[in-house]
Amino acid sequence: MGNPIAVSKDLSQTAYDHLWMHFTRMSDYENAPVPTIVRGEGTYIYDDKGKKYLDGLSGLFVVNAGHGRHELAETAYKQAQELAFFPIWSYAHPQAVKLAERLANHAPGDLNKVFFTTGGGEAVETAWKLAKQYHKLTGNHQKYKVISRAVAYHGTPQGALSITGLPALKAPFEPLVPGAHKVPNTNIYRAPIHGEDPVAFGRWAADQIEQEILFEGPETVAAVFLEPVQNAGGCFPPPPGYFQRVREICDKYDVLLVSDEVICAFGRLGTMFACDKFDYVPDMITCAKGMTSGYSPIGACIISDKLAEPFYKGDNTFLHGYTFGGHPVSAAVGNANLDIFEKEGLNQHVLDNEDAFYQTLRKLHDLPIVGDVRGNGFFYGIELVKDKATKETFNDEETERVLYGFLSKALFENGLYCRADDRGDPVVQLAPPLISTQETFDEIEGVLRHVLTEAWTKL
Repeated sequence: MGNPIAVSKDLSQTAYDHLWMHFTRMSDYENAPVPTIVRGEGTYIYDDKGKKYLDGLSGLFVVNAGHGRHELAETAYKQAQELAFFPIWSYAHPQAVKLAERLANHAPGDLNKVFFTTGGGEAVETAWKLAKQYHKLTGNHQKYKVISRAVAYHGTPQGALSITGLPALKAPFEPLVPGAHKVPNTNIYRAPIHGEDPVAFGRWAADQIEQEILFEGPETVAAVFLEPVQNAGGCFPPPPGYFQRVREICDKYDVLLVSDEVICAFGRLGTMFACDKFDYVPDMITCAKGMTSGYSPIGACIISDKLAEPFYKGDNTFLHGYTFGGHPVSAAVGNANLDIFEKEGLNQHVLDNEDAFYQTLRKLHDLPIVGDVRGNGFFYGIELVKDKATKETFNDEETERVLYGFLSKALFENGLYCRADDRGDPVVQLAPPLISTQETFDEIEGVLRHVLTEAWTKL
């Protein structure tokens, strides 16, 4: 056992020796330094060598209000001095009460009950458990199955991972929770039919949910989990009319609609909750990430009065919770973060500038490697192809060599932190802080243009 007091000056080596990084191929750092970020300011981050990078992913779709917000840090400090911790297991504390009220006021329809978690995956886990118990309490004891979309990511807990539509992420941990079924996503760039007609494609994609409900038996299906804009696969926005049709289908078969907004809420698309952007009212919203702009961890499942009603009667209890759910410091930071949103008009800033971001990224269409640019708000994916005319994608060797062997490192070395991903087809994902301006967009486009041009020569 090492000396617990000693701290190594070589952060990179110590990171490799002791810090097991998440979703990371650890062997990559056996003979290479671990990138170590020590500071953030505005839209930029800085490593331990003093090098500056544009944060093109808001950390992990999280730092919506930007880095270096002293008011958020000061809020955490003050709250920790007053009440650092108390559980919300049969008790309340002021910051959790205040944040719950504010979230309920921002949520659409009758979504008035807030169940706090520690993060997004736990919020998704909560929603599935609640859906199953709700149906049992209302006499539908066979309703336990869930439907989600191919390639969608919904989290790492066993239930959330079952809902996730990425086989490679699930295989090491199978068998998972039974009852999770998949339907096609809304990637119109690779639509099997109706690729030239967004409305018809949206209707087709939504109707696949109905077909799956009928195939499994409506009496067995509890809920449908959908992201407003699907993250994994590269930012798939919903076609026109898609969510309206899904809402109709869910109502028809007494199936709950869960809007998984762990990424899309809190201004990422220019509205507090993304379901408002696309004009639908779900039965539950799962959210996290941008709720505190990452200054302290928290998540939530926001639930309709209709779903909550049976739990507020007699001895019925939702036997579920998290030690750190609704943590006083995190809740206080969440309230302060919402204050920033209101004071600075961050949602409106995204709405005013989303087209400029899109038009700037669209310039990259002149590169032979860029097949599609898609997304919404400040949340975009650029799909990379080997042949624009045929939409031919990379093979496994090219993905390994170009996407991971070159592109990820080259973007970072050129001063842009973002995500190069092959969950689905090869994409570069971008989600800069909501304070970003045209100067930010131009810097992103410039780095991408340089690096993607070089990447094309390696195919």
